[in-house]
Amino acid sequence: MTEDLDTHVRELEDAAARLRAGEMDAQQAAALVERCAELAGRLGAELDRVAREAEREPAAGGQEQLL
Repeated sequence: MTEDLDTHVRELEDAAARLRAGEMDAQQAAALVERCAELAGRLGAELDRVAREAEREPAAGGQEQLL
């Protein structure tokens, strides 16, 4: 994974732990949930981009080269 992906994943994991702890008021929790949704959208877009790049790159060995 790229560094950005790792950073966003860690931030989501931290947010989940904070939400599970139940130490925030409703407004803070709602803001954190919104941030998580934003991060999830960014992660999804980045993973799609990485997958598209992988599809465009020629296979690095394997059966495709044998044919």
